[in-house]
Amino acid sequence: MSRAHRQAPGRGVEWEFDKVTFSREFPRGVVTKLLVERAEHGGWELDRVRIGADGVRRVILRRKIIRAVRTA
Repeated sequence: MSRAHRQAPGRGVEWEFDKVTFSREFPRGVVTKLLVERAEHGGWELDRVRIGADGVRRVILRRKIIRAVRTA
């Protein structure tokens, strides 16, 4: 259903992206509930939504990768 990867857009911030696809059979309310659940429990935020001519929703979620800095 989804696959995560890393990308560094610059300024030292790293993001993890997750692509999720929903078929046209899923009603809008169900898709909204699923995305809200991922946001609340996984720390994801909405990056982009594309709805194709065939009705398939392609959603890209993102979240910051927080790196621990060692102190001397």
